[in-house]
This record gives sequence, C-alpha cells and structure tokens, in this order.
Amino acid sequence: MAGGLAEVAAEVVACRACPRLVAWREAVAAAPRAAFRGQEYWARPLPGFGDPDPWLVIVGLAPAAHGGNRTGRIFTGDRSADFLVAALHRAGLASQPESVSADDGLELLGCRMTAAVRCAPPDNRPTPEERARCRPYLIRELDLCPSADVLLALGGVAWEAVLRALAPPRPWPRFAHGAEAPLGSRVLVGSYHPSQQNTFTGRLTAPMLDTVLARARGLSETGRKSRTS
Repeated sequence: MAGGLAEVAAEVVACRACPRLVAWREAVAAAPRAAFRGQEYWARPLPGFGDPDPWLVIVGLAPAAHGGNRTGRIFTGDRSADFLVAALHRAGLASQPESVSADDGLELLGCRMTAAVRCAPPDNRPTPEERARCRPYLIRELDLCPSADVLLALGGVAWEAVLRALAPPRPWPRFAHGAEAPLGSRVLVGSYHPSQQNTFTGRLTAPMLDTVLARARGLSETGRKSRTS
C-alpha cells in the first residue's frame, strides 16, 4: 500500500489542474506574512501524511495559505494544526503534540491526515469544480487505506467530499459535530473543523474533539471485534 500512496503523492504534488489555485498558492508564497518573511514556501499541492496502513483517516478542507502551503505538510505550521495534533497526541495517535515543520519528527500512529482539496484556496473556499478535480486523489487514497474503517471529516466540505468519494446511495446523511454515518464497512464521523474561527469562539473545544476521537477509536474496535467474531 505504501508504494501506491507514494505514487498518488507524487501525482498530487505535480498537479496544476486548477489555474486559480495555482495562481493563489504561488502569489501567497511570493508575498509572505511578515512573520514568515525570508522562508521558502512549499507553494504546491499537498499529499496525505501519516501511517501508510491507518485505521483512521482524517479529512480536512484544504491546506492553509501560511500553514501547509508554507511548510509542505498537511496540518502543519498554523493554529488549526496546533489544535488538531495536540488532540491526536492526547489520543495516542501522534508521537508529539506539535506540528510545526515538515522535518519536526512528527509521526502519526494508526492515523492518516489528508484533505478534500490539495491546494490552498482563496478565502478557504474552493469552487465546486476545484473540489471535483481533486476528488480522484481522495478516492484513490481511501482505496489504498483498506484498514481505515473510520473516516473523520473536519467540517461540512470534508464530509461532502468523503460522501462523493465513496458514492453511497442517497439521501446522504447531514453533517453535524459528532454525526455518524455507516458507509459499508466504514463509518464516517463528523467534527467541526479546528479553524481559529471555531476554536477561538468555543464552537469547538479540546474536550469536544477528544470525545470525537475517543468515539472513532471505539467504533473501530467494535468493528474489528464484529469481523472476527
């Protein structure tokens, strides 16, 4: 599986299918924030990151302009990354509580992070056409993670991306924090995205995310027991 994921990663990094996103990610890199002035931005699409044979796949919206688009790794170098990876560490899914750079030594344990859209979009709003162009990468990545019996969608865009990738029969389940939807041998779980807008306002708190991750682990363990009984 690792070889297959590496092939998908290489294709993702080389992708230039969305002119608007290519222009934006490169413009951000050309005019960095003062705090990051002098740093070389990645400014390319981001592949998934983590365990090559996970039981949990976390799907976010897209890289942050000055986070993953700068550091070259999904959920790395921004406040959303700080919040998410600290929770993964508390849950025993990350080797350390911080994700600050692509060479910081972070390892994910039984877990993989990816995104619905692989380039940083203006205003964090990819268009429907851009989401559709990125969808084949998510489909292939999920196919290459057959042990991932729980999928955690961070926000409504990620929730919809997973549903479209797996194409379950309609009507589709609605997104909500803590929502659960069986998708064949897998379960889709929803969480509010760990954006500053959500975490600073208290819409998403650390205990709320801890509860979702604990529930995801419980669902995976229950599924494994039922398959071996």
